Amino acid sequence: MLTRRSFLITGSAATGATLVLPYAAMAAAHASHVYEAADGAVTIHPVAHASFVMETPAGVIYVDPVGETAAYATFPAPDLILVTHHHGDHFKPDTLSALAAPATVLLVNPTVHGQLPEALNPRATAIANGESAEALGLMIEAIAAYNTTEDRLKYHPQGRDNGYVVNFDGLRVYIAGDTEDIPEMRALSGIDVAFLPMNMPYTMSEEQAAAAVAAFKPKFVYPYHYRDSDRDKFAALVAADGTGSEVKFAPWYGEAMQG
Repeated sequence: MLTRRSFLITGSAATGATLVLPYAAMAAAHASHVYEAADGAVTIHPVAHASFVMETPAGVIYVDPVGETAAYATFPAPDLILVTHHHGDHFKPDTLSALAAPATVLLVNPTVHGQLPEALNPRATAIANGESAEALGLMIEAIAAYNTTEDRLKYHPQGRDNGYVVNFDGLRVYIAGDTEDIPEMRALSGIDVAFLPMNMPYTMSEEQAAAAVAAFKPKFVYPYHYRDSDRDKFAALVAADGTGSEVKFAPWYGEAMQG
């Protein structure tokens, strides 16, 4: 199991003004896919690059929200914010401060925790690879995220950054963060929805991402953080593997929603 130690994060549903982010009309249009958990729908809204929103029966979850506050204007304020690591396309302190409502809690990796604005520290919990936390009544596992290729080790060293598995009742969602095809990813089981990064040289090639899918067999998989990568090539490789995983496309860079 991935729980060396566990934490309990408390916080009630956030209220008050909702703030936003201007680099995505698709967020305002609420482009989305819906998945059913045992206690209700989990709706996935892409925002941009590695940022997205999940409206869930437990509350509203923002993942790696960055940029201006404009693309989140039409979403409810977050009950929980997940941050995978400190790179600027995943972590913006000013954006977090603007988006966080009084009751919003944050779950972050230790490096981000050390860089948070002072006002957010009391509401933030740091968990490291292999640890878990309970937030909004959900068990959330911190999964390792790192590079393994020699000339890429400088980008994401082992032991620093997180991916997350969010466990809803009857639905397991894996958010990989920035990583290559690592043993910790391949060891995952029972994943219903996965988000895999796919851009070189920072994360995975299309071939690496497809090989990872063949190993842990999520029911549905989204390429995200895929700038300059070929989503169609990835989808073709996954289909050729015959694992049964379904590739879903979402408009992180302004494309049309598919599937």
